[in-house]
Amino acid sequence: MRRIALFLLTNIAVLFLLSIVCHLLGVDQWAAMHGYGGMTGLLVFAAVFGMGGAFISLAMSKWMAKMSTGARVIDQPQNETERWLVDTVRRHAQNAGIGMPEVAIYDAPEMNAFATGMSKNHSLVAVSTGLLQQMDREQITAVLGHEMGHVANGDMVTLTLIQGVLNTLVILAARIVGRVVDSWLSGGRDSRGGSGIGYFVSVMVLQLVFGLFASMIVMAFSRWREFRADAAGAKFAGRGAMISALQRLQLNHGESTLPKTMAAFGISGPLAQGLQRLFMSHPPLEERIAALQNAAQ
Repeated sequence: MRRIALFLLTNIAVLFLLSIVCHLLGVDQWAAMHGYGGMTGLLVFAAVFGMGGAFISLAMSKWMAKMSTGARVIDQPQNETERWLVDTVRRHAQNAGIGMPEVAIYDAPEMNAFATGMSKNHSLVAVSTGLLQQMDREQITAVLGHEMGHVANGDMVTLTLIQGVLNTLVILAARIVGRVVDSWLSGGRDSRGGSGIGYFVSVMVLQLVFGLFASMIVMAFSRWREFRADAAGAKFAGRGAMISALQRLQLNHGESTLPKTMAAFGISGPLAQGLQRLFMSHPPLEERIAALQNAAQ
């Protein structure tokens, strides 16, 4: 639950910080005095900040992934394992019809892997040392196929678009309702000179509330994309190998060492119960295994 909460707070904090900066710099007031009250101006304002932040994060994703995990990109394979790893990723990329991604290894005890990047032809695929040590090559091939499935499906870009659209809607809705609340608190007086404290406080609270609902939608897409990536892993490496890899992942114990901002990009995620399931980035492994088994039948 702690990891889920931190993941949600990271996304919501972006909107929260954005509102504070806009207020302190007078951006909200400037927009109100220059047509902000009109729906078109408000929508443009929300889209610039909502979509802008999401795409900046996407553009920095590879760099952030390398920095946060300490991943070492394999420029020149130093041993037979690294050569096999690069060759396997290259074969998957050719089969998927996409550009060769950067291949990296990062030091972590648990079995994990992730893919990220701004486009299908400019991506990064990284595996943990724990995965290389604890899985056989057939299973690793399936995991790499899963990650290449994310790349080939354009999941990083799609997730960014969804996050950007939802950020825009959160900013938009919070300010519309905030205007209504501020007008009610001021008794309907003309507020051309600027918004009152009711507006600022309302926007802060509403962005937190609306941000939670937006996170549920993002996580629902994240869970759905895992099933698609598993299907890609089964296609590239064989259904049996993909099922075997997921069964091996069930032996993972303890907290992942992936940074919280990268948790949704790992091969598996934390489990939760009840309403907490709405904020899971990955479906339970048993559900993913069952989906592959049912598809085979």
